[in-house]
Amino acid sequence: PGDTVVLQQLTITAEPNDHQIVFSTNSPQVIAEIEPGQRLLINDGAVRMLGTEKIEREGNAAIVCQVTVGGRVSSSKGVNLPDSELALPSMTDHDWRCVQWAVENEIDLLALSFVRRADDVRQLQSALAQRQRKGMQRIPVIAKIEKPQALDDLDAIVATADAVMVARGDLGIEMDLAKVPIIQKRIIALAHDLGKPVIVATQMLQSMIDKPSPTRAEVSDVANAIYDGADAVMLSGETAVGSYPTRAVAMMARVASITLNQMICDGTLTNDRVTARPDESRYRTAALAHGVASIVGDLDARLVVTWSQRGGGALYLSRTRLGVPVIAASSDMAALRRMNILYGVIPVLMAQPKDRAEFAAQADELVQQRGWARPGDPIVLVAGEPMGVAGVTNAIWVRYVGDVCSLPGSREP
Repeated sequence: PGDTVVLQQLTITAEPNDHQIVFSTNSPQVIAEIEPGQRLLINDGAVRMLGTEKIEREGNAAIVCQVTVGGRVSSSKGVNLPDSELALPSMTDHDWRCVQWAVENEIDLLALSFVRRADDVRQLQSALAQRQRKGMQRIPVIAKIEKPQALDDLDAIVATADAVMVARGDLGIEMDLAKVPIIQKRIIALAHDLGKPVIVATQMLQSMIDKPSPTRAEVSDVANAIYDGADAVMLSGETAVGSYPTRAVAMMARVASITLNQMICDGTLTNDRVTARPDESRYRTAALAHGVASIVGDLDARLVVTWSQRGGGALYLSRTRLGVPVIAASSDMAALRRMNILYGVIPVLMAQPKDRAEFAAQADELVQQRGWARPGDPIVLVAGEPMGVAGVTNAIWVRYVGDVCSLPGSREP
């Protein structure tokens, strides 16, 4: 604390008698956009500085800073500029190379960092659509909400993105930390309102980077994210650089399982827990999903089995928070992997049935083999014909597991 640090565009070796500390960044153009009086935070805010003077050194823009919170600085640490309006694009040249690699290697999902407006998401979605190979589904884009500017365009961002992530780490650096829990609840509620999957991420079990067990507060944080209605919770540093990655995953999975089971026992998972906005209800699959919710409640159905070739039907069923598992069958492995972030959905690889009768028979065999249901249990089946074609889901029917009393030649048991 109290040290003077110069952050400049070009790296210049300091003279032996120059005792100033000099840094550069891999985005040197931002230096010219930082003004005196603005904060510079390094390594998730562990080191904090305040700009005091802007100077030009032979065409090399620099900002002189005073250290307010000291600490160790090493290579490849992030810099947050919460007070600066940056012209830096959401996608850098390096990012575009990563996008091309992602398309070529058929990556399942892409998360876009530092989203500030819906146009950032649209730009990436458009680029992915142009690059995708024939017959390949566009890679879904998850909008990471970690900049204060994103909150000003939040409705449009969530409506545009395929899914949304509450990235609390950077949010807590760039704005008042005390507001982060409120913002988390706001983003989750809006994602529910618009029917988009929502992930809560970063620093959830932070102490497990160095320790084999989390704090009680961290366990409560994971559970509260699930109570808030998160579709998925995510680890980052705990598994990327932590000493106990496997333990961290096991702990988070255990907390999620126990919390969800308790919510089911308490009856806090109700069919009207999540209601998409009225314009969504005009879609046929959305209307069918609401019908499924009523049938599940009336019959106390054990589970729902749906044929969801590309995951659209599974998404609509996930939105309704049925309180029972949704077994989503598909012959498309990429679609199955993407369904893993959907609340309550268990993706299952299944050979494409020729019709709904064959699908019912395969579903019956599957749920008994996996121990998900017993003979006589009511289950709800959702599918359409022709089977395997996306967007044609048009039928709901009830089956009692092990029921062989179907009429000869009938198409539906």
